[in-house]
Order: sequence, then C-alpha cells, then structure tokens
Amino acid sequence: MTRILEFDAPVALIGGGAAGPAELEAALARAPRVVAADGGANLLAGRARKPDAVIGDMDSVADPARWRDDPEVRFVPVDEQDSTDLEKCLRLTRAPLYLGAGFLGGRMDHSLAALHALLRHADRRVVLLGAHDVAFAAPPLWRARLAPGARVSIFPLAPCRAHGSRGLRWPLDPLALAAGSVIGTSNEAAAEEVTLRFDGPGAVILLEPRFLDAAIESLTAAPLSTRAG
Repeated sequence: MTRILEFDAPVALIGGGAAGPAELEAALARAPRVVAADGGANLLAGRARKPDAVIGDMDSVADPARWRDDPEVRFVPVDEQDSTDLEKCLRLTRAPLYLGAGFLGGRMDHSLAALHALLRHADRRVVLLGAHDVAFAAPPLWRARLAPGARVSIFPLAPCRAHGSRGLRWPLDPLALAAGSVIGTSNEAAAEEVTLRFDGPGAVILLEPRFLDAAIESLTAAPLSTRAG
C-alpha cells in the first residue's frame, strides 16, 4: 500500500494540461512544496525548483528516469485508470492547501474531470488556477472580500441548496441548484464582502484570477465539508 505523503505547508499541484506562465508562477509563488501530477513534471523539468513528488500513472512523463533516480524526489507510480492524476495526487497526499495549475483550460474533458475531482474531494482545500478563472469547491459557509462588480459564478456539479447569500447582485435565498435545472453563473458582487451558505457539497465557485488571494483567504477561514461527492 502506498504511503500517504504528509505536507505541513501549501502544495503547488502541477498538472500536464494547459498552464500559462501566469498560473504556474502564481501557484509556485504561494506554495513552498510542489507535487507534479504525471505530465506536470515536464513543466518543471527546466526549472531549478524540483517537485517534492511525482504522482500518477506516468504515461505522460517525458523522462521518467530523471525523477525516479533523483533521491530528492518521491516517484510514486499508480497503476490504475479509474481516477485522474489529480485525484491520485489528492488521494495520496495531505496538505493544508493545494494550488493547482495545468488542470483548467485546454481540453474540455480534462477541465470537467478537474472540477469532478474538486467535488470528490470537497473535504479538502483545493484552488485550481486557469487563464480566466480560479475554481474551488464551495464550502458550507463561504465568505470572501472581493469588489463590487466582480464576477462570482456558482455552478452545481451535484444538487445542492444555497441560502443566506449576502453581497450578491442576484441573491440566492434560498435556491435549489442542479445542473440541467438552475445554476448560478455570471452573478456579481454587489458589495466588498460576499457570503454564501450551502446545505452540502455540490457547487463549484469560479472567480476572476485577480481574486486568487481572496479565494485562498476565504477557503483558509472556511469550515470544510464533512462529506464529499
């Protein structure tokens, strides 16, 4: 059985998908530890900062021997195809916060799989960085300092109920959310602070990249979901 890797500081999770320099640098600048999800190791190959671990089925790593033979890198092959490399990383590590780059953008199926992983691990603090969004699973009580006019999109991956919203242009009081029924995308902050409550896991919140630090602060202060999807 593979041992869980424990980190006492935020982790930059680097995936093998589309990751621009801005997202990559933002994640690495805010997290002292680094874990590459399979092909994400390729994005780190030309950098002085090596990953603490490379985790995945290793089908996309350009030079597996480089990492396998490095005594400073934990090389963790996982020979199963029932979960994504992002899910494998979350399953085999523990950290107070994850900042993921290389999971949003590019192929739509990869982005959808990354959002699926957020729901599956809604009891963890994970922020995914993309060129146009930062995304994270909505905690039971979410409070963030944004700015009037800031985009606040709420998309339900599974049925859930939002209530007690404050600071939104279009309040959700209460509103049953479900894909194919009612969603909450393209909402806006109407005040400097936005508050939302949810009856359980199910929703993903998407903000503009300029509010990455606000997203991190809000998740760090929020209670975690007690059950995942």
